[in-house]
Amino acid sequence: MLTGRETGHLRIGYHCSHEQFPPSQLLRLVMKAEGSGFNAALSSDHFKPWSEAQGESGYAWAFLGAAMHATSIPFGVVCAPGQRYHPAILAQKAATLQEMFPGRLWVALGSGQLLNEGITGQGWPPKDVLNTRLAESASVIKRLLNGEEVTHRGLVTVERARLYSLPATPPTIIGAAQTEATAEAIGTWADGMITTSMPPDRLKGMIEAFRRGGGEGPIVVKIQISYCRDEEKAEREAWEQWRTHVFPSSITTEVEHPEQFDALTSTVRREDVRKQVFTSSDLDEHVENIERYVRMGIREIYIHNVNREQEDFIDDFGRKVLPLILDG
Repeated sequence: MLTGRETGHLRIGYHCSHEQFPPSQLLRLVMKAEGSGFNAALSSDHFKPWSEAQGESGYAWAFLGAAMHATSIPFGVVCAPGQRYHPAILAQKAATLQEMFPGRLWVALGSGQLLNEGITGQGWPPKDVLNTRLAESASVIKRLLNGEEVTHRGLVTVERARLYSLPATPPTIIGAAQTEATAEAIGTWADGMITTSMPPDRLKGMIEAFRRGGGEGPIVVKIQISYCRDEEKAEREAWEQWRTHVFPSSITTEVEHPEQFDALTSTVRREDVRKQVFTSSDLDEHVENIERYVRMGIREIYIHNVNREQEDFIDDFGRKVLPLILDG
């Protein structure tokens, strides 16, 4: 389950960005984050980074085993079944972690990006096919986690799969969405939705679309920020590390290689990035940015500081931001 889901307890989590840091460093950072007051964590899951400037991409599931052993906080992971990951293998991975660390894992399923899934050489389907494949994969994963033997023949194929090592309670399976159309589609099968930071009116539309599709679970938001003690550095590093995300998901899901992203973003300006990444050296401004989501009723918020100054970010948020939000 999502820890705190029933109690309404607020979770402010640290985002572990495998595209930007080697897994050994991320392990140290998430341990530090827990010690500084972050009470949850979220992991990306990539085969390639978004750009050559990021330059990393460790295997998230190996990292999760080490990180969950080294900490006591709940973890989420965002991943894409159906191409790079067979859904039965993904279910087995999730079941193993949940069995070892009961109640501490949740999994968000998305349709993925060509950047990561293209390594299989299978080509890249259109969005409607991706959504159907995702729904089929989610059904297989949830059935396996519930102890069923599963045979499925469709866009994914499963023959008499059954998990022999099951947790007492299966992890929550939620859906990842960036558009209202996808939010509505995942509402048919997901136990919750995760999306990224956006203006409140757009987020409201995403939530309404998810509910319209039948979704009844919690809403999780990952917010992109750039915090450094120096404002100019916060802006510069946001541009260096995260300018690929000024484009809509309809573009970013179709690009195959980091060097292509670098070429695509060569003319992106710093002010363009500021529109997508909340950039400030003022901690009070970051408190207000986070609290606007809290005021909307969001109880699971994960903070991705997109620059490389992670130590200062964890220290400063632990001293001056988290206490105001979590104890406020």
